[in-house]
Amino acid sequence: MFGFALTRRRSASAIVGALVLSSALGTMAAADEVKRISANGAEFAYVEAGKGEPVIFVHGGLQDYRMWSQQLAKFSGSYSAIAYSRRNHYPNEASPDGMPDGAADAHGEDLAAFVRALGFSKVRVVAHSSGAHAALFFAASHPEMVVSLALNEPPATGLLTGVPNVADTLKEWGNRQAPAREAVKAGDAKASIPLFVDAVGGPGAYERRSDAEKKMNLDNLASYQADVTTKRPRPVFTCEMAKAITAPTLLSSGERSPKFFYLITDQLESCLPRRERIVISGSSHTVSSEQPEAYNQAVLSFLGKH
Repeated sequence: MFGFALTRRRSASAIVGALVLSSALGTMAAADEVKRISANGAEFAYVEAGKGEPVIFVHGGLQDYRMWSQQLAKFSGSYSAIAYSRRNHYPNEASPDGMPDGAADAHGEDLAAFVRALGFSKVRVVAHSSGAHAALFFAASHPEMVVSLALNEPPATGLLTGVPNVADTLKEWGNRQAPAREAVKAGDAKASIPLFVDAVGGPGAYERRSDAEKKMNLDNLASYQADVTTKRPRPVFTCEMAKAITAPTLLSSGERSPKFFYLITDQLESCLPRRERIVISGSSHTVSSEQPEAYNQAVLSFLGKH
């Protein structure tokens, strides 16, 4: 593993960066820039920038296509960069009774259908968190459609089945998630947002987000509510499934991310046939927005080789 070091201080440049992100999120949300396409029985909103070979960006929980604003601006110089909103995420039709954010198998099939609807036979995929979990199912089921993958901290807990000495970490992870889930069950879903963000990103993670990012989180509350209340069985991604992924894969982690994600990435590293691994310094879970320059540099370098 190797790291990409950036300062942890909120310097003047960091403040400017936050303002740029806020502006970019607002710009991307303009109605005349958002396209829509039907696939797999649903309509998906997406934005695209640049020309060249396609790179599909897949967002995580409480997020949508807007989370990739800083990536599309950078990647569009070399690729056709496309960010879409997954089923039951803004601005698509959304409901607390709809598809759960964590239904990675179903979201993976949506990704395959979305790619085909766009007319592509093979794509590069850059994905975060629950979106990266979906990308794993997509790549395992449709390896012929994947040129390469860049995955940041998928919550693929199925990989931990039978792994020794993980019980305490899984229990601690469940305890971190409990307050947010209990808020939803108690009828105060809005209060669950900062609790969830701090659980995955550490204390203060929500307050460090820009107003635009907080609005994006609120806009996608329905998918998290569905995740908490669903009776749908959790999909299980296994090591055998990972072994079916033949495409080169970049695994990224945040330096300060919870141990839970590191354990899963450890297993992915041992199961994937072709993989590289990096740690982004000065970041927790959402590395693409916390340290966008280092993240963009690492992923573009990887894609350029594959």
